[in-house]
Amino acid sequence: MDAILEPLGYTFFLEGLLVAALSGALLGFIGVFIVLRGMSYIGHGLSHSIFGGFAAVQLFAAQFYVLGAGLWGIASALAINAVSRRSRLGADAAIGVITTASFALGVALFARFGTSGPSFENALFGSILGISPEQIIGLVAVSLLAVAFVFLRYRALLFSTFDPEVADVSGVRVNRIEAQLMIVLSLAILATLTVIGVTLVAAMLVIPAVVARMLTDSFGRMLAWSTGIGAFCGLVGMYLSYYAEVPSGTMIVLVGAVVFLIVFAGAGRSRRRRSAGLDAHIEPVPAATLRS
Repeated sequence: MDAILEPLGYTFFLEGLLVAALSGALLGFIGVFIVLRGMSYIGHGLSHSIFGGFAAVQLFAAQFYVLGAGLWGIASALAINAVSRRSRLGADAAIGVITTASFALGVALFARFGTSGPSFENALFGSILGISPEQIIGLVAVSLLAVAFVFLRYRALLFSTFDPEVADVSGVRVNRIEAQLMIVLSLAILATLTVIGVTLVAAMLVIPAVVARMLTDSFGRMLAWSTGIGAFCGLVGMYLSYYAEVPSGTMIVLVGAVVFLIVFAGAGRSRRRRSAGLDAHIEPVPAATLRS
């Protein structure tokens, strides 16, 4: 018991637990919309794109790398949305071109000029113990923004997620909703970058939502389950990383993978098939209700 309680005596560890849980909850919350829209790949792509901005901004003003990386990520998200809608290229192709080029630019800039801000390894794999009070405030602010966005645009988000064509005809501005969702997603990735790391943040966008999908047919309960699972993975992953002496982001994702395997093994065949068709058999919401 003393060994278990030992890390709780350190202030930095308690802050780390809070940040890890909040990061997992935020990614799990936003991840529901990303997964149900079949956009899992975009989380991976945007995290790599933000890394390019992270590296580029440090060449000019290292103290503003968070702001610069955020603007870079938002611009990338809007560019992906515009290219995939206004050309014959699909979203996957647009993500592949824009985000991989941005990531390659970041690696090249780090290799050529180095960094005066956070290290290359911290950006890739996360370093929760090095998070600053300003970054914690930013994480809380982004979490509140995400909740407010979903609360205020809940019906439009739900309608455009499950039936975008009908939603568009019914007066829902689907393009605007998607652009707003991409902005919130970019900010969420940026806010959790220090905790999870560029290479692993996409996993925490997907794993909690997929596990939640195997547990429930209700969209509302799926949001709650995914948020809770994300927070649980953050807490347990942070705790285990202290003893395993590995980056927090790595352990958080590994805990998420174990949770997925346990639920997958315990789920029936119908629930497994349901998780494969993520948008199928969700508890229906009448279109008239969504339009009202």
